[in-house]
Amino acid sequence: MIAALAVSLGLSASDPGFWMPLAFMALLFAIIVAGTVLDGFDVGVGCLALFAPAALRPRMLSLLSPWRDANEFWLFLGLGLFVTAFPNAWGSVLGRLYLPLTMLALGVFLRSVSFEMRLRAPHELQARWLFGFAIGSVLTALSHGVLLARLVVSYEPGLPYVWFSVFVGLCGLAAYCLLGAAWLIMREAGELRARAVMWGRRAVRWSAAGAVGVSVVLAFANSGVFLKWSDGPHWPVVAGLWILLLLCFVSIEMCLQRMINRSYRTTALPFMMTLIVFLIVLGGLGYSFFPFLVLDDITIWDGAASADSLRLVLAGSIVALPVALIFNIWVYWRMFGLSKAPQPPDFDGTAVDAS
Repeated sequence: MIAALAVSLGLSASDPGFWMPLAFMALLFAIIVAGTVLDGFDVGVGCLALFAPAALRPRMLSLLSPWRDANEFWLFLGLGLFVTAFPNAWGSVLGRLYLPLTMLALGVFLRSVSFEMRLRAPHELQARWLFGFAIGSVLTALSHGVLLARLVVSYEPGLPYVWFSVFVGLCGLAAYCLLGAAWLIMREAGELRARAVMWGRRAVRWSAAGAVGVSVVLAFANSGVFLKWSDGPHWPVVAGLWILLLLCFVSIEMCLQRMINRSYRTTALPFMMTLIVFLIVLGGLGYSFFPFLVLDDITIWDGAASADSLRLVLAGSIVALPVALIFNIWVYWRMFGLSKAPQPPDFDGTAVDAS
């Protein structure tokens, strides 16, 4: 497939003008996947804070504290890489996404400011900043869904596409809530875990509806994508991924139901299954769009910068990415497993006399 693409472009597979845009697209896709998954549980927990009792909300946000700085890294890295590596495409792409990008910027700004201000605010004002963090999380989740919908329909105008964007936006919100709930089930015990199970059960079917809706519209809105899925050389893999996606949703539903009726022995399973769902959906989108940045309009090589410019970006990436990778591995390896709340110090009279 790669060799055929190189021939169709009149280049060889070893030509920097061919493989460098391809390498940067793979890197950009990896950043999108990492940002969606690793920042996703953060966004999901923030959305769920709107529905949690007031007594549980501070604990939910305290669970996110170790990852807040790392989670903000992915969005800016991906946007910076896209603008520098694909200068001939970002204007055409981003220029058609004013509304969801504005929602995303507002959501990210509100989340960041609210989280930091809550840590510094007096106790009586912390609830307001927590509410701001939750609203910012909802805006971020909705904007991701709307962005996905606009990409799938190739930015077509019209009322039916607007309603489809609203539907996918709500399903995207449900998907992030599912990821956040599954993470809370794995990380917490007691009342918060029980509530997370109920939140996950309410979100899983909306998440499945969104995945199916995006796939159906993508296939029927573009005949090339439909043929790639049904008659292409990799159709058995596509069919296998559809079956795996169905099994993941069914497994999540059954596991959450079992937690209500029986036990919490498999607390990590819903989170792992949800991660697989996100990876399948994102991988399917990448396969469907390749080699286009805009379906049937702008290819990776049309939008890429010159080979000399890409060499400069690649030199900077070689220096920066290993440092970023080490930092994120060091931060995220503790995101699994049960978390124990810290015990407050004993300030009663006995402790003071003993000291």
